[in-house]
Amino acid sequence: MNARSEWKRFALLTAVFLGAFYMPLSSARFSGALTGAFGLLHEYARDHVVLCLLPALFIAGAISVFLSGAAVIRYLGAGAKRILAYSVASVSGSILAVCSCSVLPIFAGIYTRGAGIGPATAFLYAGPAVNVLAILLTANVLGVELGVARAIGAVVFSVVIGLLMSVIFRRSEAARLEKVPHWLFSLPVRHSRFRTCW
Repeated sequence: MNARSEWKRFALLTAVFLGAFYMPLSSARFSGALTGAFGLLHEYARDHVVLCLLPALFIAGAISVFLSGAAVIRYLGAGAKRILAYSVASVSGSILAVCSCSVLPIFAGIYTRGAGIGPATAFLYAGPAVNVLAILLTANVLGVELGVARAIGAVVFSVVIGLLMSVIFRRSEAARLEKVPHWLFSLPVRHSRFRTCW
């Protein structure tokens, strides 16, 4: 190691030591902030992780196990028809009541099954915004017009963002598409038993 990295390490250790040494543990304000922070962490772990993230991980696992790669590639793959792929991706989140955190494992599940980066990103963007509960809550609190505008806006912007992602990552998507056997696109989905991740 050179002298510069040693000095950086020494400065970091000194800062940690001084922060711990001068920590105002006797201050009621500091103790209240610390207790509040750990209370929020506890509430997040209890409510959000158990009620949202764990079900999303199970849904992602079910997608990986039960949804055939041929079905995902045919409807959401990089070589699928764009109108079909983006239409399915942008509205399929409406049946799932997912938040912006719990949609990530589901996005990973469909992407590893063969979905293109554009349609998968459209699903990632639109999923939390177009689910039925979010639309009904928006319409109830802010009015029907804003509920409808939210749904339409989320679908439109998800398609635009998905198309931008497919343009930005077109080279990697083309390389990924070359690895997929092209006869998978002509298979009837109900007879396909492919379990390979691409």
